[in-house]
Amino acid sequence: MASLPLSCATTTTSATPLRHSSPPPLFTKPSLFITRHANRSHHHHHHRGLHVISAQKQNDNPESTPQGKLDRRNVLLGMGGLYGAAASLVSTPPEASANPVQAPQLDKCGTATNLNSGEKLDLNCCPPVTDKIIDYKIPPALRTKQRPSAHKVSAEYIFKYNLAVDRMKRLPADDPRSFTQQAMIHCAYCNGAYDQPGQGSLDLQIHNSWLFFPFHRWYLYFYERILGKLIGLDPTFALPFWNWDNPKGMTIPPIFLDEKSAIYDSKRNQDNLKAVVDLGMTGNKDPLQVVSNNLTVMYSEMIRGNADVYDFMGQPYREGTAVNPGPGSSERGSHTAIHVFVGDPREPSGEDLGNFYSAGRDSLFYSHHCNVDLMWTLWLGVRTVRFGAVLATNRNRNRIVRFVKNQKPNRSVPCGSVPTGFGSVFCRFRFLFGSLNYRFGFNLSSIFGSVLG
Repeated sequence: MASLPLSCATTTTSATPLRHSSPPPLFTKPSLFITRHANRSHHHHHHRGLHVISAQKQNDNPESTPQGKLDRRNVLLGMGGLYGAAASLVSTPPEASANPVQAPQLDKCGTATNLNSGEKLDLNCCPPVTDKIIDYKIPPALRTKQRPSAHKVSAEYIFKYNLAVDRMKRLPADDPRSFTQQAMIHCAYCNGAYDQPGQGSLDLQIHNSWLFFPFHRWYLYFYERILGKLIGLDPTFALPFWNWDNPKGMTIPPIFLDEKSAIYDSKRNQDNLKAVVDLGMTGNKDPLQVVSNNLTVMYSEMIRGNADVYDFMGQPYREGTAVNPGPGSSERGSHTAIHVFVGDPREPSGEDLGNFYSAGRDSLFYSHHCNVDLMWTLWLGVRTVRFGAVLATNRNRNRIVRFVKNQKPNRSVPCGSVPTGFGSVFCRFRFLFGSLNYRFGFNLSSIFGSVLG
């Protein structure tokens, strides 16, 4: 579809947003990412606007996994939530409860499905099975990790990052820390390899619901810890984030284009290697217009288009809930657009980044999701101060925008200032992810550029 001639300088917030429904993307265009399906003969689940097919499982025993102490499975899954295309019903499903989605039984992992084609995948996405599952405890954070912008990393960082990934790729294929096994996590939890414990053949899916953000945050957390350990127990190592929401970051970071590096992946759209990302999936080829459209998309996803928590986070996904209750604005919009933008059209199903099962094979996937994680972090701040911030307008361009204190005790949203002009707004935020202790350096123009002019 053609690009809409939207200017970031004239976009305004909606005075009366709709309630209790997720608004449609600003630029509506069907995505090839997890939306093209062929008919299958087994375990068919029909969803409104989406045909999801379960994979055959090794064991359909509905015995449930008891809740116990925190282990990695529960860290990844025991939070409730999912990403999806539409709310739907599975034929004669068990009643959903108020309990969070349970961690899968690792020894009951089955054949995954290519959600782009509907065909069973000819590979094993299941992790190595072990009976030695530890009760994971988050170690004390002695130093704050800072995720750097992938467009601004130093030569020293590039060397360290490539060294870590190279060592990960050299690990034995059956080592759960290996590059292959880490990539397979996304396949196993996204492509129907697991059923929900105690729910028969009801698939487990970590997209299209409110589980999307927490699952991927923990995924990145363990991935970073593995990389840090492989380069000598570096407690400060953090993945770079691809800040595609900022005009200066709206192209694939050059560090991922070096064919000799460990983080290079040949399965990418060759026409988009140096092109401006199209977050609205408009097909427009005018770089300046695409940047303007992108900023409008981001403003809509982060502020204007969200009437309540579910509009951003995604719809509730609890024990017994059918897959794909509904994605939030960020997951449905810019997140999916990046997957489509980078995925290789020469491959049968848009591999690598353009398909769930193969996305983790591209190191760019993890930097992409670092920025998705940043959007969640930002939204938490924006949601708190949305009505307390004084936004600059054309009549008052020199006014300083200050974020007000969070009302929660002993916590505050860091203050920042917005000088005149689009693209010049820079503020380093220090957001602590609980005891994970992270922070980002990033540019606020992507979010507020639409109203600053």
